[in-house]
Amino acid sequence: MKIIYHHRTQGRHVEGVHIRGIVHALRDLGHDVSVISFPGADPEHEPPSQATSGRGPLHGLIARLPGVVFECMELAYNLVTLVRMGSAIRKQRPQLIYERYSLFLFATVWLARRHGIPLVLEINDSALVHRVRPLHLKTLARRIESWCLRRSTGLVFISSYFRAEAEAAYGAIAPSVISPNAADLHRFNPTRFDREQLRRERGLTGHVVCGHIGVFAHWHGVDGFVEAIAARLREQPQLALVLVGDGRTLPAVRALVEERGLSDRVLLPGRVPHDEIPAWIACMDYAVLPDSNLYGSPMKLFELMAMGVAVVAPDYAPVAEVIRDGHTGWLFPRGDTALCVERVLELTAQNDERQRIGTAARDYVVRERQWRNNAEQLLTLVPAGANA
Repeated sequence: MKIIYHHRTQGRHVEGVHIRGIVHALRDLGHDVSVISFPGADPEHEPPSQATSGRGPLHGLIARLPGVVFECMELAYNLVTLVRMGSAIRKQRPQLIYERYSLFLFATVWLARRHGIPLVLEINDSALVHRVRPLHLKTLARRIESWCLRRSTGLVFISSYFRAEAEAAYGAIAPSVISPNAADLHRFNPTRFDREQLRRERGLTGHVVCGHIGVFAHWHGVDGFVEAIAARLREQPQLALVLVGDGRTLPAVRALVEERGLSDRVLLPGRVPHDEIPAWIACMDYAVLPDSNLYGSPMKLFELMAMGVAVVAPDYAPVAEVIRDGHTGWLFPRGDTALCVERVLELTAQNDERQRIGTAARDYVVRERQWRNNAEQLLTLVPAGANA
């Protein structure tokens, strides 16, 4: 089947991982997939700049725009989409369009309906959820979103929370599936790495290592977690923390670690390219996700589990859909940093428990959460005649 994958993102970081995962999985299933990206973006290749900040001059300019101006630019992008997607449809004659949904973007749905082409929307964002950048044209965004979700062929939600919110707000939306994130088992394979050598190189020999991979943002709670556990690390002399990533709260975390004299117990390597993430996970005995949100499907959760590293995580619904407490990970009541710290400390001395749960976590990803599973799910939304 000839498929066009369309998106309006820069295709970097987690977005790029997801796009590559779905596109490669569809191709592995035998489909002809072309990607139409935001002009200048190339999500099929991770740019070297991701090893640093990953944010160029354009990002800085856009970030400083007033909210209403930014949203008007998003709305205007429909004109770009009409031209680019209209041309692609005429030239390629696709049998399916798959789009990563973006706020205010309706042109692809309109074009697909006009040409009689099935269109599946992947819902990673919504005008219904709390946003870091406040939404000014909220009423317009919701009207467009309702129109798109009602008129698509099918919808892929990353969590049941997203679907429930959409159904409550918009009523009879298109048929849908719940498809959380996934992992590339070729890349995230623990047998590829010499664990002990990696630990020696990073000064972790003899330690029990609890890790974290992700953005240092307030909603991930790494700063609060480090502050809470810092005073208690002396209770578990073997425990070391490896916290990979960067973001707004990283400077404060670095300052706290240096002030408490914990630089030998808390490693902060900063942002690393996605290709290097598996080698850092290979050093870990278990991991922690101090906080998340009501609707997100944390990518690193699946990549950690694929490496046989189980996670202590908050019991938000999208996380609890993936982690069975005491079976494929450990859950604590969301927002309870004290209980999160307590569980991390307890597990330091429970080697058998960590290994048992880690093995079960990888088995779960192998069975259900490879990118191939996501591709197969989305294809169930396509009418049988589209394959002809």
